[in-house]
Amino acid sequence: MNFELDAAELAIIESAERVAHDVLKPNAQGFDEAEAFCAGSLKALGELGFMGINLPEAYGGFGITSLAMSRVVEAVAAACASTASAMTAHFLATDSILIGGTEAQRQQWLPRAATGELLGAFGLTEPAAGSNPADMRTRASQENDGWRIRGSKHYITNAREADFIVLYAKTDADAGHHGISAFLIPKGTEGITFSSPEKTMGLRGSTIYELSLDCWLPASALLGQPGQGFKTAMEVLDRGRVEVAATALGIARTAMEYSLSWAQQRQIGPKPLAAYQGTQWRIADMHTQLQAARLLTLQAAAARDAGGRFSLESATAKLFAAEAAGFITDAALQLHGGYGYIRDLPLERLVRDARILRIFEGTSEVQKIIISRAVLDAART
Repeated sequence: MNFELDAAELAIIESAERVAHDVLKPNAQGFDEAEAFCAGSLKALGELGFMGINLPEAYGGFGITSLAMSRVVEAVAAACASTASAMTAHFLATDSILIGGTEAQRQQWLPRAATGELLGAFGLTEPAAGSNPADMRTRASQENDGWRIRGSKHYITNAREADFIVLYAKTDADAGHHGISAFLIPKGTEGITFSSPEKTMGLRGSTIYELSLDCWLPASALLGQPGQGFKTAMEVLDRGRVEVAATALGIARTAMEYSLSWAQQRQIGPKPLAAYQGTQWRIADMHTQLQAARLLTLQAAAARDAGGRFSLESATAKLFAAEAAGFITDAALQLHGGYGYIRDLPLERLVRDARILRIFEGTSEVQKIIISRAVLDAART
């Protein structure tokens, strides 16, 4: 596969690295400490057009490859994983419109979302339907030339801050996943209540909520056609898993950079920490995990750019990169000893931020199911 980027894409990545270093990184610890939504960082990204990097130029995006987009997400996550989480959740919403919406809906919502004027949320997960969205209990029934939505959603990133939510509900309770449809819900719609922000272990600057819904929507709120929601959501999650892998790379990269610097500066007796074989072997393991995760992420991004199905590649990248980020951040903290455990250094935040990557947008166990089914199916042909 060809992983090369053109000059325009490299310039975009360089710009992303710059704003990440100058704006996002200085604010990351403060968002975490205050458990405050990363609005300022998203605004800075929106002003540069990065809130639309997943979109074609026709809808206000940069029209860049997934390879380049992954590098941008990595840069953001390396500086502030909370901002990366909020940004990629926005991408799930706009990808839903891009894939499942009508042309009129794309034109109405996507250009303003690309500039950051509008923030999106992706409403799929429910308290009793996390790993298997087909079990969702939220219902949409036709009422007064529109739709009545009743139910609840859980762990929805950006929900209260969002200007619109792409929400998935069952329009035919007897049709299984074929009975799922998607809806566009604008901010301020009556009949939606939000919980207080969940008290999360990590990503504390990226707020998540539970939603309770008993609201009416006009017929135009239906995204695309009835019954297409599950197909749209699965395609969106394939794309999103590449972005989770890129987020994992960003977190792991930062942990690796801190570790390399610390190992050479920290003195243990007469020698720096890096002079001891135990440290060298740990660094070698961390490096190998990071590079393997990077190659799998690039492979998944290239498969996405090539068109066609890339579920196997995205699941493989997401599984390995998320697990690698957990290993690398934990190893980095261990190298720092007691210094890594205190909150004066960002390592304990990186460990906390990395932990969710093995859970959201499909747990590691779900990724193994996707991977094994694809591999076994290929072996039968």
